[in-house]
Amino acid sequence: MSRIHPTAIVEGEVNLADGVEVGPYCILRGPITIGEGTVLIQSVHLQGPLTMGAQNICYPTVCLGFAPQHAAYDPSKPGAGLVIGDKNTFREAVSIHRAFTASPTRIGHRNLFMNNTHAGHDTQLGNDCTIAGGAMLAGHCEIGDRVLIGGLGGVHQFVRIGRGAMISGLAAATKDVLPFLTVTSLNVAGSVNVIGMRRMGLTPTQIDTVKWIWSVLCRRKLTIPHAISIVEERQDDPIVAEMLAFAKGSKRGICTMRRNELRG
Repeated sequence: MSRIHPTAIVEGEVNLADGVEVGPYCILRGPITIGEGTVLIQSVHLQGPLTMGAQNICYPTVCLGFAPQHAAYDPSKPGAGLVIGDKNTFREAVSIHRAFTASPTRIGHRNLFMNNTHAGHDTQLGNDCTIAGGAMLAGHCEIGDRVLIGGLGGVHQFVRIGRGAMISGLAAATKDVLPFLTVTSLNVAGSVNVIGMRRMGLTPTQIDTVKWIWSVLCRRKLTIPHAISIVEERQDDPIVAEMLAFAKGSKRGICTMRRNELRG
């Protein structure tokens, strides 16, 4: 059985699985589906279309599923909504908006959104990510697994962040960030995420490979096509292949250590 506090407001088509707790002053306006064991502590606002998996926890003043912050969007339009996986934690004042396009905004599993963080419409976020306090993801971002966005960090719209990458606190990216690298200031891939790679289980050899790719693509004063041609000599290595595919798939250019570089 789900538990709904008498001060909560539940309207429209709302389906709650066993063990769901809806705390004081929460507002749910369907269509909404919430999986087993999810807890809405207090003053949580959910707006459908919204699907949320099992064992999520929402702290006070979390707002999920409201209309995109887009001048061309009619806020009365339900749209494709928001889909959230399992075991995510949304701390105080987190906001995530529903999609502007035909596919929903998606949040994966086991992610931690710290207080006052935001994910814009059409964001696609993987699993096991940490979004630290005050960080912001603009619309249409694509965030891989195990990404860390530091406090007050920012990601520009349509930017892709590869798995295992990191945006340092107060840093930002308006271009794509290769897997396993660390952005240390605006668009500067100033280092590799060694600690993150160790936690992911990468071997010392794999970490050394990432360091070499970072050196070739980011540190040397080479054009991106020239740097890619050098890295391609080792493309049979799975780590090399992953980072090459990401770089070649970039439409915005990639972050390097050339702060004023406009194109990849």
